[in-house]
Amino acid sequence: MKTFFSCRASGRPLVVALLAASVALTACGGGGGDDSPNAPVNDVAPNKPAGSAIAPVVASAVPAASAPAAASPSPAASAPAVASSPIAASTPSAATPASGTSTTGGTQTANNGSSTTGNTKANDPPPSPPVVVNTVPITVDNTLDSTIVNTPYVSVKICVPGAQGATQCATVDHMLLDTGSAGVRVTSAALGAAFAARLPAQTGAGNDTTGKAALAQCAIFASGYTWGPIKRADVKIGGETASNIPIQVIGDSGFTWIPNDCTARGASSMNDVAKLGANGIVGIGHLAHDFPEAAQTALAATYYYCPTPWSCTAATVPLDKQTANPVAAFATDNNGTVIRLPALPATGQASVTGELLFGIGTRDNNALPAGATRLTVTDRGLFTTSYKGRTFSSIIDSGSNGLFFYDSTLPAISGGWYVPTITQNLSASMMSNTGNAQSTVPFAIADSSSLFPLGYAAHDNLGAPLNSMFMWGLPFFFGRSVYTALSGVLAGPQTGPYVAF
Repeated sequence: MKTFFSCRASGRPLVVALLAASVALTACGGGGGDDSPNAPVNDVAPNKPAGSAIAPVVASAVPAASAPAAASPSPAASAPAVASSPIAASTPSAATPASGTSTTGGTQTANNGSSTTGNTKANDPPPSPPVVVNTVPITVDNTLDSTIVNTPYVSVKICVPGAQGATQCATVDHMLLDTGSAGVRVTSAALGAAFAARLPAQTGAGNDTTGKAALAQCAIFASGYTWGPIKRADVKIGGETASNIPIQVIGDSGFTWIPNDCTARGASSMNDVAKLGANGIVGIGHLAHDFPEAAQTALAATYYYCPTPWSCTAATVPLDKQTANPVAAFATDNNGTVIRLPALPATGQASVTGELLFGIGTRDNNALPAGATRLTVTDRGLFTTSYKGRTFSSIIDSGSNGLFFYDSTLPAISGGWYVPTITQNLSASMMSNTGNAQSTVPFAIADSSSLFPLGYAAHDNLGAPLNSMFMWGLPFFFGRSVYTALSGVLAGPQTGPYVAF
């Protein structure tokens, strides 16, 4: 699960990377100090500089408006020149035609053998465009809160397993799209208490002798924690469905008691929309389940079985009962994702529309280009970034709302964004975990205090200090197609986990 870094201050940075239970949070509740391959990554965003029009990013999974959402502060790094606009995201092609249908030229042969060319009759209606089931729009806006910045959202339909009736489904918009975590987490308020109660409770902890106690989870992000029961639901995103998977319902009124080890490690609560900056989180990282380690060991501040809502014990949880990455549970297009966002002007943009594509190399619209940079990463998405002669553990994370790294030469508001007098054009080198693949990426860091008064939701040149990592948050995604391949699954030319762009 992705961790968020959001110490809510005006224009605060937001990091939504999910932290491993053993990782200590730093800075504004940000994790990410553990660079071990198995440690979950935390996204922490710095607070927005005081006085800026934009409110700081909330610690919750959704990046706070105008606050950078990055993992715990990473080492100083120069910001890539944002002014130079990245290649505009390409529009996905239509779905791959069904076998047996010819799409060559303008002539098609009907089933009865007759031939038709174009619209042979003046009154023939134009053909319907092909349905592309593996795409869904991404919006970057601040309609939930005018202070939110660089937070990508998608809409999700959540249903009682196997049911389709109007009262058995709820469509939830403004769900934070997070490549830094795995699993669907939705606020009870967004679902509605009555509907949330219809979702069947997940039971079956490995160390629950009765096998009947409800499971609950403390999900710790760099920006804070989410707490709530695990329920089962059908999750529909665009034309794809993950059937009967475990999801977390956060802020559930029936689970108001929170274990002490959760509150002690998780800093602030992100159990409501205001603190999370979203109605929930859609974690589409590399793992199919958020904590494989929890299947063997009862981890602190992770999963619990609760005979009553006020009596919970740390639990071991089999993989099929853990919060699940919906992409891995799709029937098709289930080996990864592609995020495509347009390039931005140097001053940013009021709002942005892009697209999320499911699958890598499964259709015409999600093929990995031959010349793409491909970096092998750990199951948690970690690789190495070299910046100004130093190397840092790193992650590419859509749930973090800025570029998070440490650079003592860049002035910053205390606990918040960088504010250089003039825009700094910088670069850093990404290095694959295997082989010698390397890519030097230019980026820019602008004066956040001059950008936030514009009230825009999207900026590609926001950065904030992060001591322990170099986190490539949403600014990296603008003007690119970014591929996230699931672990252990063939995705195009290579088995994941990897990231490509």
